[in-house]
Amino acid sequence: MSVFQNVLTSRRTIYRYRDEKVDDNILELAFEAARNAPCHKNTHPWKFYVMGDDARTKLIPEVKILAMKKSPKGEVPEAGVAKAVDKILSPPVLISVTSSLSPGDLFRQEEDYAATVCATHNLILSLWGNGVGSQWSTGAITRSEAAYCAIGASPIEERIIGFIKIGYPEEIPSKNKKGLEEIRSYLP
Repeated sequence: MSVFQNVLTSRRTIYRYRDEKVDDNILELAFEAARNAPCHKNTHPWKFYVMGDDARTKLIPEVKILAMKKSPKGEVPEAGVAKAVDKILSPPVLISVTSSLSPGDLFRQEEDYAATVCATHNLILSLWGNGVGSQWSTGAITRSEAAYCAIGASPIEERIIGFIKIGYPEEIPSKNKKGLEEIRSYLP
């Protein structure tokens, strides 16, 4: 198996990270990998916003509101709220990923979304190949006005497609994937 094939097949979503700074050179290599993703008509519709402490802090009031709405009735929401806040503040790196919008051309917008997903996956695979894990999150916060304000983006021009939490893995989850026979068919 090639090194690249091993990166592709060994990658896992990481939920807990060591308290260790991710090397800036590794991040730049990942952005270079993202920049080279395929895209239709060379639109390069993606943007990656690396969120520092100030940007993350701007999200906290909205994160708390969303977490309280999510709490089951009758339960004390403090633990859920604290956990939601921790998901924003604790990852060594937090990136908001956006894709350009083309309201007048929905086909272009769909192609651009697909290209942004490819760029994001390139970023994630590059990080993994350098020993850095990630989790791509698409929760309600991605559709919140507060998230757009935190990154200084216009929801008319671009769509947040997710937040990428990044860091050195505390542990790597076990593999649980469908068998090849469940996902592939050879047709006559």
